[in-house]
Amino acid sequence: MRLEQIWRYPVKSMIGELVPSIEVAAQGFVGDRQWAIRDEERGGIRGAKKFGGLMRLRSEVTKDGATHVHFPDGTELEAGSPALDARLSLELDHLVSLQSLPSATDLDHFRRGEPDNEDLLTELRAIFGRDEDEPLPDLSVFPPEIIEFESPPGTHHDAFPLLVMSTTALRSLSSALPDSVIDVRRFRPSIVIDTGDQTGHPEFGWVGRSLRIGEVELRIGVACPRCVMVTREVSPYIPADRAVLRHIIRELDQNVGVYATVITPGTIEEGDNVTLLD
Repeated sequence: MRLEQIWRYPVKSMIGELVPSIEVAAQGFVGDRQWAIRDEERGGIRGAKKFGGLMRLRSEVTKDGATHVHFPDGTELEAGSPALDARLSLELDHLVSLQSLPSATDLDHFRRGEPDNEDLLTELRAIFGRDEDEPLPDLSVFPPEIIEFESPPGTHHDAFPLLVMSTTALRSLSSALPDSVIDVRRFRPSIVIDTGDQTGHPEFGWVGRSLRIGEVELRIGVACPRCVMVTREVSPYIPADRAVLRHIIRELDQNVGVYATVITPGTIEEGDNVTLLD
């Protein structure tokens, strides 16, 4: 196996950028999700589970180290500017601001805001995009701190630092859903591993084991339960599509890809050999 793609997401829930190499720290990719949207009406950091329009926006880190946000009409604004906050609020039809990642001690930044619905079951079904006859994910697989916090303090990750997918999984989804647009940008992996001519979703078999990628070692924790984000419109060419999530729930036990944590930091590059360890 080899490392085919590396994705960095400078702004949480926006389209990210392919990079040829990246430094991997204990908390994940350096420069990943350094910015996130804050709901100035209900409080809390929000992603595309709440504001689906975020997935139509693209973020990148420029050569001078600044983060820029690109809008569908071609507008480009720098993170941290008042003009960007105003444009984001207009785009999302909600008062928001873009905030940089603070210290893990700033607990108020990470604490959850008010829910959209006081009924917990209704709120969870909306977040996970579940119909009434569909099961919710097993929430016990997530770190306990995300009950109180939108993400583990010190990060803007939903739960775990990295998400791993295989080329085989993407190919299998395309085969199973011929009328849907299966694009890697729907699924927001950190890395995509070329698994050759394997079939199905081989990464599910990696749970509980480790991967060595170049000088980096990752521990594969749990499969990734999918939410409403995979149904969102990314572009006119990647339209909103509920069929994708219906297939994942009914045929894949709700999961696509696997979460990983970092055991040995270092640098990874496209083309690195990938070895599955015991």
